[in-house]
Amino acid sequence: MPRTRLLFAAFLILVGILMASGLRPHDRPTWALEVLPVLLVLPVLWATHRRFPLTPLLYSLIFVHCIVLIVGGMHTYARVPFGFQLQEWLDLARNPYDKIGHFFQGLVPAIAAREILLRGRYVNGDRMRVFIILSIVLAVSATYELLEWLTAVLFGQGAYAFLGTQGDPWDAQSDMLFAVIGCVCALVLLTGVHDRQIERLERELAPQSGNSG
Repeated sequence: MPRTRLLFAAFLILVGILMASGLRPHDRPTWALEVLPVLLVLPVLWATHRRFPLTPLLYSLIFVHCIVLIVGGMHTYARVPFGFQLQEWLDLARNPYDKIGHFFQGLVPAIAAREILLRGRYVNGDRMRVFIILSIVLAVSATYELLEWLTAVLFGQGAYAFLGTQGDPWDAQSDMLFAVIGCVCALVLLTGVHDRQIERLERELAPQSGNSG
């Protein structure tokens, strides 16, 4: 029950932020494309939160990633005010907010893949698990870049705000690099806390599994 209440509160917060961001976005088609992953993942998480609850770490990362996506959709990634502040602080040639999004595009799928692989006992070897997680992250990132390419082919200049390249011919490659960096950070920095939370969650779920049998 406490977990359900927290998830419901987080769900309401995200829905409220999402609705507010859609009132006056900079470019409504771009907003719709950017927040589409949020619209897809929230119902799935809510539908599976009893049958396959996730660790607090993964829920928290998904929550933050949703905020990043919503903010990027509201302003378009090249116009996010916080990105302009980072550009000034770091003396960069472009607004780097989209790189934050791609960092989370590696960080969150890495923890999600790791949780599924560990809890499902699909891969036992640590090295093979790292290889598979990295491969999944690269596949997710490459698929997103292909979707951006398809959008550009279908809509031409109308997709410029969604692409957010800001004139960088190597934008797709650097996007994938930041996804890999996010994946590595997840595996290096969060493995310990993730293992402890998975162990705790499995202990909590064990009595339920026994009763259901």
